[in-house]
Amino acid sequence: RKVRAPGELRCSYRVLSCFAVGPKLFQYVVKVVVQAIQLLYAMLRKVDRPSYILLQNPPGLPGIAVAWVACLFWRSKLIIDWHNYGYTIMSLSHGRNHPLVQIAKWYEKLFGRLSDYNLCVTNAMKEDLWVNCNIKAVTLYDKPASYFKETPLELQHRLYMKLAKDYEPFKPRTESVSSDAEMSAFTEMDEKKGHVIKTRGRPALLISSTSWTEDEDFSVLLKALEDYERYIDEGVKLPSLVCVITGKGPLKDYYNGLIDKLQFKHIQICTPWLEAEDYPLLLGSADLGVCLHKSSSGLDLPMKVVDMFGCCLPVCAIYFECLHELVKHNENGLVFRDSNELAQQLKMLFLGFPTLEGKLHNFRKNLRASRQLRWDESWDRTVLPLLGQNE
Repeated sequence: RKVRAPGELRCSYRVLSCFAVGPKLFQYVVKVVVQAIQLLYAMLRKVDRPSYILLQNPPGLPGIAVAWVACLFWRSKLIIDWHNYGYTIMSLSHGRNHPLVQIAKWYEKLFGRLSDYNLCVTNAMKEDLWVNCNIKAVTLYDKPASYFKETPLELQHRLYMKLAKDYEPFKPRTESVSSDAEMSAFTEMDEKKGHVIKTRGRPALLISSTSWTEDEDFSVLLKALEDYERYIDEGVKLPSLVCVITGKGPLKDYYNGLIDKLQFKHIQICTPWLEAEDYPLLLGSADLGVCLHKSSSGLDLPMKVVDMFGCCLPVCAIYFECLHELVKHNENGLVFRDSNELAQQLKMLFLGFPTLEGKLHNFRKNLRASRQLRWDESWDRTVLPLLGQNE
């Protein structure tokens, strides 16, 4: 990927700032036109003629139209990989009847029909593309990369010790009985023997990831955690809980403000930004994943759950229309509709933790036995034959 020089960026900003007048709709149209010209110029000038252009949508405005024009120039084939609809994402902040949303909807349907091949992430989206857009697509489910896998105990300990430097929930609750032991909240290592064990009475580790946007309501999780705290106060035999929510995004400060007001005795919450190599290690170390993603279209699937399943991590996921194509209720996880149902699921899954081998253990066994295809294997099976038969 080529990075623009500062001079090019300054020029781009000057061009856009010249049109930062008038109605917002006019400003937005001008911005899209300027970006389209810049993108087309960059592609034709700096990219060698390809046989195919593969474009993920969203974002597709103005990318789909620009890629289509470039394909005409190069006589290349255009493949659109439909992960969602851009106009439904825009509707979260503008409303479905906003002129921008209606223009984006018309644009996606028009230029989507001009593509040579189409991929999509669910059978529900495949049907919707055909019925509502007259676009024929092939379903290519998202699959985890090979580095999403269960984390060995020694690596878990190293990760916990690293995170303990910056985040209180990973620090040990008590001092080790041995002076030769190195401890985190979850693990203990005998420094002489190098042997790692999980600490007795350790907390359960719950993880969620987010881009902190409108399509994920984290107040649902916070309310469920309040109920979980109440269960412990009432005498239910539940472990203390460390809840890690990773990611960056526009609503992070808002939710951090809500978290700071909570007065938990048995639950600790942290919202770190993890290094890229640490995220799969933490997923592979956790006891349960929680997904609050609600598709703006009801037709895509949360990639975070795909990655969690790659790590054999059971999931509690909030319901939406086509979620069953990924999360099999009572087989590899649980589906909930509100905070009360999530709280009940947390209580059931963590009752007697970590000694009792209940549903959480069975879900993990089922995930291990399922042996999911990895991304490159899925691509070879689904996409290469499609391209080969159309040569």
